[in-house]
Amino acid sequence: MRLKPTSCAVFAQYILILFLGQFFCTPILVKKYFSFTADPEKADFALVFISSPQSRDGGYSRADRESGGNGYVPVSLKYSTYTATEARGQSLAAGDPVIDPEIKNRSYNNKTTTAYNTMDLQTLLDTRAMMGSKPVVVSVTASGPMIFREFEKQSDGILLNFGVSLQAVLDIVSGKSEPSGLLPVQMPANMRTVELQKEDVPFDMECYKDMDEHFYDFGFGLNWSGPIRDRRTKQYHQSAAPSR
Repeated sequence: MRLKPTSCAVFAQYILILFLGQFFCTPILVKKYFSFTADPEKADFALVFISSPQSRDGGYSRADRESGGNGYVPVSLKYSTYTATEARGQSLAAGDPVIDPEIKNRSYNNKTTTAYNTMDLQTLLDTRAMMGSKPVVVSVTASGPMIFREFEKQSDGILLNFGVSLQAVLDIVSGKSEPSGLLPVQMPANMRTVELQKEDVPFDMECYKDMDEHFYDFGFGLNWSGPIRDRRTKQYHQSAAPSR
């Protein structure tokens, strides 16, 4: 997502690396690219692997229903605690007429949730503190849109993927390969724009703008030279432009 030209060169030998639930059994592959160290003082840079925020309940909580609620809870795209103050008071659809016919409103307005992998964010921030001014590169495996505001400024480089091999990630981090992917979805600036988007209108969210003034819009991507501009982005530009 955000890779400055200075971060694409082959890094120095020692790396502090943190795996959070991904690629757990592949240290041998990593050693083909870098040497490990557990000491931030010795590390030349840190590489942190995280997943996009994950909802524990998937939008429905039996505990909420049993305690008198309608059962519907927010699905947050951020790691930290989120309260859905901007959600609709009345949902467009009613509840399930077969499973729970009493529920006529699926609204989760003013309900609170926290991503069950919220420690991904804390580990990243702790790594930033340990490394001081040394580079911290973040590899994010995403399952959909997410909020980058929580950690983009604490990262020297962000690599986003939707399920690729560890080798593909390391090829880019080491400078062996150049990134060429484009965002297949918009990355929202905040949860407010997520709640206010219209279900039947494409590209209507406010997209996140990073420190380098890049909008994380549909079709955005970076290579070593900067924003990718090719036949793909030319085709997508007209569709994505209104969200800016």
